[in-house]
Amino acid sequence: MSLTPADGKRRADTNGGGRKGRRRRALRWSAIVLAVVILGTAGAGYLYYQHLNSNIKKDPLNIGDEKDRAAQSKANAAGQTPLNILLIGSDARDSAENQKLGGAKDTFGTPARADVQMLLHVSADRSNMSVVSMPRDTLVDIPKCTDPDTGKKYAAETDVITNDSLGRGGPGCTVATWEKLTDIHIDHFMMVDFSGVVSMADAIGGVPVCVDANVYSHTSSGKGSGLKLKKGTTSVKGKQALQWLRTRYGFEDDTDIARTKAQHQYMNSMVRRLRENATLSNPTRLRSLAETATKAITVDNGLGTVAKLYDLSKELKKVPTGRITMTTMPWEYSGSSGRVVPRPTDAAKLFRLVREDIALDGKDKKKTATAVKASTDPAAADDQIAVQVENGTRTSTTSAVRGRATAVAELLVGKGFKEAVADSSTVLSEATTVIRYPSADLEGDAQRVAKALGVPTSAVKKSTSVSGVTLIVGADWTTGTTYKAPAEDDTTPPSADALNGSDTTACMHVDPNYVWS
Repeated sequence: MSLTPADGKRRADTNGGGRKGRRRRALRWSAIVLAVVILGTAGAGYLYYQHLNSNIKKDPLNIGDEKDRAAQSKANAAGQTPLNILLIGSDARDSAENQKLGGAKDTFGTPARADVQMLLHVSADRSNMSVVSMPRDTLVDIPKCTDPDTGKKYAAETDVITNDSLGRGGPGCTVATWEKLTDIHIDHFMMVDFSGVVSMADAIGGVPVCVDANVYSHTSSGKGSGLKLKKGTTSVKGKQALQWLRTRYGFEDDTDIARTKAQHQYMNSMVRRLRENATLSNPTRLRSLAETATKAITVDNGLGTVAKLYDLSKELKKVPTGRITMTTMPWEYSGSSGRVVPRPTDAAKLFRLVREDIALDGKDKKKTATAVKASTDPAAADDQIAVQVENGTRTSTTSAVRGRATAVAELLVGKGFKEAVADSSTVLSEATTVIRYPSADLEGDAQRVAKALGVPTSAVKKSTSVSGVTLIVGADWTTGTTYKAPAEDDTTPPSADALNGSDTTACMHVDPNYVWS
């Protein structure tokens, strides 16, 4: 879509043809900004388009080290690729308005934290959407990040609260943290702060939410969001919408987990409301929506124009509401600190489903082997493929099986892979056997090794943590010379607490201690 003539210059209006050309361009610009701009001349339309672009704040997508980044998502058999977008809610107190809305005067001017984090996954065929929330109290490993503005380097840290990632150079570090944890490639991010939430809720006209009792989120010591609602459904907007999204004291067990559940209810309602009111005919209101949206968000450079945001909105619109699934990352408490960590098996499974583009609502058509896109890299001859074999049979309850790397390396040599060697210096923990390769020119070799051993292609993964084709023998192959791939269960773990996008019955349970009469 072109915004100017092919020669890049704006021609003078010297004839009727010029006027018609400008009108056609005005229509294109109007479409780009969601039909907000209904102005009399092309020049004015162009200036307004540029004005909206200047509203949008931008930051780099990923500021972590290359070695911690996930491989690009693979295309399906039709050549389509999924979209992964990280949604971030910032608690920044960097303005008078944000300070007033967020409170906590002692944190004014301090680094912002990523208090809301949701990974939005749109399937390659755009038939479904999955959302995975990470509780803000989750302990994670944050990779090394470099501030794009100052060049300051933040060393990698382990077991730190996830919302600290935003203060280590910006949203690009939160993206890097998610990629390191999930091995899911993230294509874009969108971030909004307190004032952005308020202005967006006002522009939408309110979002319906439900509580099963009168609730007032307030404690004698001054904690709580201040949310005060009557039992039943209320359309919240402005400051009240922000209070809903921030409430933890008053919902269920007063934890961040309950707050995440309330955020899912809000998101589902907001999507339904936007779709119900998709056809707005009031130019003034549409213009207000465009102003609000572009001022409220910070995005990566790949989404940094109205045109790109519009293209994204068209992709999201293809997904039916009934095929949107909201989930929370499966978690468990870490000691008595009140912090949580990913529940090992369930969280890993949820991340795998997203990574492999498997719908969380269970309505996918059965995927077949032909749906997997084969490597375009031809494999070398078997006797020229160097393979390093490592022992990953250790589990949280059992020691590694001694000599397992050597046994499988000898098996490979017997199959003609003369360059296969065991690395007995490293003992790892892998639930299932995996083959990793560092670069595209070795993908074919890795897949050839997998085929020779009967390891599924889904277990062949690109990773910059290895220097060559590396086979890690997992806890699923502790004996014998024949690998039997475990039957994969592609159902969403119950601990993910899934909520369907078309569910209008969701209602937050109120802690009796916060009920008012």
